Amino acid sequence: MTLRLSDFDFDLPDDLIATRPVRPRSAARLLVAESDRISDRRVSDLVTLLRPGDRLVLNDTRVIPARLSGLRIRGEVAARVEVTLLEATASNGWRVLARPLRKLKPGDIIAFSDRLSAEVQERNEADAVIAFNLTGGDFDTALAEAGAMPLPPYIAAKRPADEQDKEDYQTVFARRSGAVAAPTASLHFDEPLLAALAERGVAFSHVTLHVGAGTFLPVKVEDVTTHRMHAEWGEVTLRAAEEIASTRADGGRVIPVGTTALRLIESASRGGEIAPWEGETDIFIYPGFRFHATDGLMTNFHLPKSTLLMLVSALMGMDRMRRVYAHAVAERYRFFSYGDASLLLPE
Repeated sequence: MTLRLSDFDFDLPDDLIATRPVRPRSAARLLVAESDRISDRRVSDLVTLLRPGDRLVLNDTRVIPARLSGLRIRGEVAARVEVTLLEATASNGWRVLARPLRKLKPGDIIAFSDRLSAEVQERNEADAVIAFNLTGGDFDTALAEAGAMPLPPYIAAKRPADEQDKEDYQTVFARRSGAVAAPTASLHFDEPLLAALAERGVAFSHVTLHVGAGTFLPVKVEDVTTHRMHAEWGEVTLRAAEEIASTRADGGRVIPVGTTALRLIESASRGGEIAPWEGETDIFIYPGFRFHATDGLMTNFHLPKSTLLMLVSALMGMDRMRRVYAHAVAERYRFFSYGDASLLLPE
């Protein structure tokens, strides 16, 4: 089967792109696509939509305030520099996007606050590597004070990040710092909803995938099967693997919350059965993919021509997803990171 980029295109009115989340979190709308049926619900309805014995897989990554504004200091000259952290390097540095990149030189010092500064180690064609003056908890504290949340480009183009985003763009179960983008389907969960689901008999497993800025990179090839995914670090613990395997053996449904959790458990299931796993994954899921650990998916609505739209089309089928997205646009669901959600149940 030939898969062309144009197969995953659709018209999205600009005013459907959400720039703030609804409150409370669980009040967001939920499009439920179960086999060929589509219904309009609320995220809070998950308590009745899910069955006792089902398991939600949650990504517990924590988004760091990865956008920094600083002064590049070289001798007597200082100039403003904007930096976005991409990923930690093996040598305790950080790979970053920088503006203006071409004016940076190895050895330059960038001061971000009274406490936080960094030295430029490398300048490459598309990015740079910097080394901060602080590590561990001191670095985390100083970054929290100086940094801003790395809002997706389609929100950042409409408004700057602010203090409210430090709460809004973080899940209530975020635990392990390292992401520069949120697992956005998880933003719909609040403590009352989690408690109600637990009382219903729905179980939870926590996995970690540190979402990278590459999640927003466009697909540039017309034959989508030749696209190369960015790599992201993740871990499925022994406990999580055993819980997921047990749920499936007992007849319950395993439903990842978000494409990041889905990509991770499928990375850990490449042999057919889920097993503990840790490392970098660049798994690319598109129509024709065979799922081993996933029975459904809760996810937000994705960009046209994106790898995430290809993923949900692999799960539900391309024609079915075209109908789902046509319905979402017609019913004016809110799109992307701060938007509404869908519950996709292929069978």
